[in-house]
Amino acid sequence: MSTLTSLPRPATAAAVDAPRARFLDLVAAEWIKLRSLRSTWWTLVVAVLVPWGAAAAAATADYDNWPNYGPREQAAPHLFAVHDSFPLEGYLVVMLASGALGALAMAGEYGSGLIRTTTVAVPARGSVVLAKAVVQTVAWTVVGWICAVGSYLIAQAILSGRHATIPLSYDGVLRAMAAAAMVAPVCALIGLGIGALVRHAGGAIGILTFVVLLLPQFFSQNKQWSSDIRHVFPISAFGRLTEIWTAPAHPGFYPATLTGSTLVYLIWPVVSVAAAVWIVRRRDV
Repeated sequence: MSTLTSLPRPATAAAVDAPRARFLDLVAAEWIKLRSLRSTWWTLVVAVLVPWGAAAAAATADYDNWPNYGPREQAAPHLFAVHDSFPLEGYLVVMLASGALGALAMAGEYGSGLIRTTTVAVPARGSVVLAKAVVQTVAWTVVGWICAVGSYLIAQAILSGRHATIPLSYDGVLRAMAAAAMVAPVCALIGLGIGALVRHAGGAIGILTFVVLLLPQFFSQNKQWSSDIRHVFPISAFGRLTEIWTAPAHPGFYPATLTGSTLVYLIWPVVSVAAAVWIVRRRDV
């Protein structure tokens, strides 16, 4: 009868001895996931070209209509030059595209089942969500500034033919450009939070579209309470921050404040990421 002199090495010993993934490793992995999808690049191209095209169309319309403008409009190009640089019609696509990619960063993993592999490799689920948030923030901040700077330059180049340009040094123009650029990462992180909550790509994008783009339209600015609700949404904050002049509040019109709109840009992404971390930590995959 033989005697067992040594115990066999456990099959999982190599996994136990392997070093834990660092946060930068998680960020690198999430970047690989993002850039490896062909749809990502098509989405980014559309997100850049649409606001550029919208700025060109808006500036061209004012260029063509310039002879019909009165002395007041011709003496104050700031009334339309900033709007032409950052038209809401073009940036709606940026909001939707960034929010959709943010939602897919979470919901796509649940839909494909990849989340099981991810959580086995990295049990710290909160760190995975934060890594996704970092990648989405950096990627969309870069794209957002490309959109904002490009649309501003395009609009000013067209309006220069009428001597109706507005310089960056003009009060409020840099703020408007920053608001146009940063709406992309804001919506991307909102989408990330919705994707963690819903865990279904189609449902997440549908809810994102409703919350970010459609729901604010149900609240008018004719009453104080309705205006207060409308102003807590990113689309309303974008509209206020990209204006360099607005009429003062009066009965029947209650505009948002610059401070309140800035807080909207800050609170929505922070709450969305915090909610995503909380949900992912407490849910089964």
